[in-house]
Amino acid sequence: MSTGIPKSNSGGNGQSVRLDYAGKKSASEIIATKPARVAQVGKRHFGDKRLIFGENLGVLAALAQDESVVGKVKLVYIDPPFATQSAFQSRKFAHAYEDILSGAEFIEFLRERLILLHHLLADDGSLYLHLDERMTFSMKVVLDEIFGTKNYRNCITRKKCNPKNYTRKTYGNVADYILFYTKSSSYCWNKQTEPWTEERAKEYRFVEHDTGRRYMKVPVHAPGVRNGETGKPWRGVLPPPGKHWQYLPSKLDEMDVRGEICWSSTGNPRRKVYFDQTEGIPVQDIWLDMRDAHNQNINITGYPTEKPEQLLKRIIQASSNPGDLVLDCFSGSGTTLVVADKLDRRWIGVDSGVEAMRTMLKRFAFGMEPMGDFVSERNGNSSDKSLPLFESLDAAIVVKHVPITGFTLYAEHGQEDELKSLLFQCKEAATA
Repeated sequence: MSTGIPKSNSGGNGQSVRLDYAGKKSASEIIATKPARVAQVGKRHFGDKRLIFGENLGVLAALAQDESVVGKVKLVYIDPPFATQSAFQSRKFAHAYEDILSGAEFIEFLRERLILLHHLLADDGSLYLHLDERMTFSMKVVLDEIFGTKNYRNCITRKKCNPKNYTRKTYGNVADYILFYTKSSSYCWNKQTEPWTEERAKEYRFVEHDTGRRYMKVPVHAPGVRNGETGKPWRGVLPPPGKHWQYLPSKLDEMDVRGEICWSSTGNPRRKVYFDQTEGIPVQDIWLDMRDAHNQNINITGYPTEKPEQLLKRIIQASSNPGDLVLDCFSGSGTTLVVADKLDRRWIGVDSGVEAMRTMLKRFAFGMEPMGDFVSERNGNSSDKSLPLFESLDAAIVVKHVPITGFTLYAEHGQEDELKSLLFQCKEAATA
């Protein structure tokens, strides 16, 4: 495998690429978006967790005027429409939302919200944007413009479904993408790992004679030339051309004394990495284990384009800590909010869809159902829904589901009655 040697900019003006199109607003115009009028619905108030029924552009502008939110959001995950030119229904055939924007209109729609989200992020915050192949590559250019190319971290490829047999003279489309950016170079990061497999463990093929410990050999150099101590000879050996030592010579000396450095017959140093000191396999940027619901026993809400909880668990654990604020302004089925709640994060969810709000309220109270229940008549006793909604569910468990109760409901001005109606329907369902 060839390895490139990083070099400083030679030639060119170093300017990033931009997308220009009719109707593109300036960032200052977007930051000055008129905030929505948002009112609390119901008497119960919990400042740490908010579910807001309203169009997200105006709601984000309103949050930008809230000192408890602006500059304090540690993590944003959004799964917006994908520019599919389609209408989506739930598994019970209720209208969920229309995804009808495309081209420049879609790009500007999303760009406006991304600029406001960038404004809301903490300096050490992160954003994950989930899209498919239609708009991912255009939106990466937009995100480079908003966040800066230096703050791009990954384009994660997620296997979303099982292989397809019918491919219409092309390769099977089984992936979508998550663009990961941070607001600065100093950001919250908790390394995620996967369990070792027998096959991967074979990489630790060396065994220490005295201790019997398994280890692998890794380089002690890294790309890039340095003029300080890490660029100088150590033990009479220079780092390879275009490289530098990963550690100061004093640190390398300590490692060598502990027997953690092994030398090749040509005098090339390598570091021992012991199998028994590893937490697991570091997660890479291809995720094969995060498919959407793919059998009849997986629990779902029935909302279209719903993402699995394990996907959000990985993202939230990697880019936030307990007590941090997580925001999803395309909340949909509420997966981000539910997982954030389970992981002891504060959260804000926003959605303008009636079906989305109905789905989330039901999920918070009752949890989810196996996917098979949406395609066949549900069996069992309806008494599992006998508890009243929200007011008295604080300590209740319904089919191993712990209801989410400690949140505040808000609605954009003019939509309060619709949200109250949804609440009434959920309470009726709870006592049916």
